[in-house]
Amino acid sequence: MPIPKSNSQAFAAYNEIKRRILVGMFTPSHRLREVEVADQLEMGRTPVREALKRIQDEGLITHEPGRGLVVTTMDQQEVGELYSMREVLEGAAAAFAARHATDAEIANMQAILDEGDNGDPVAQNLRFHQAIYSAAHNRYLIRSLHSLTETTYLLGRSTLSSSERAGRSNQEHQAIVDAIRARDVQGAQDAAQHHIHQALLERLKMLRQG
Repeated sequence: MPIPKSNSQAFAAYNEIKRRILVGMFTPSHRLREVEVADQLEMGRTPVREALKRIQDEGLITHEPGRGLVVTTMDQQEVGELYSMREVLEGAAAAFAARHATDAEIANMQAILDEGDNGDPVAQNLRFHQAIYSAAHNRYLIRSLHSLTETTYLLGRSTLSSSERAGRSNQEHQAIVDAIRARDVQGAQDAAQHHIHQALLERLKMLRQG
């Protein structure tokens, strides 16, 4: 049975609005007026309205009195809460991977690190973490991690924009892979949680520096 056109348009609007938020085309300085967004996407207002409501429910946009819908901003406490949850879930993913990853999946993680970042440490970081999520073999955990990852994009510039942090991050990634390869469940969890905690410290430093 084909998907109704209205539903497919709402899904397309949802994906495009979300993409524009995550790549920084829509920022907290933009007011996301339904009519204007519909014009920009060359879509009707109804699918755009449905898409905006869904994205608001996910927390990526917020309704502010006097302004309307805007991209969500996060204060220091919210940043801390976000990274605390990432520590828990990334640790769980690494622990599951240590139990369930195939040899091929472990080889893929190592290959991502060995190939280098080709000048894009953010893309490499995303590929690496996605490889761990897949190797965890738990669809519910993956769903939760994807949601947290998207929320992290609201913070703007990556912590890996610092070459010093990018170098340390690679070392932390290697420690995670080494523990997964050794089937060291606790070691993998600890290494992953340490990695996210170091990312938090870098993020807080960035916030202090504006």
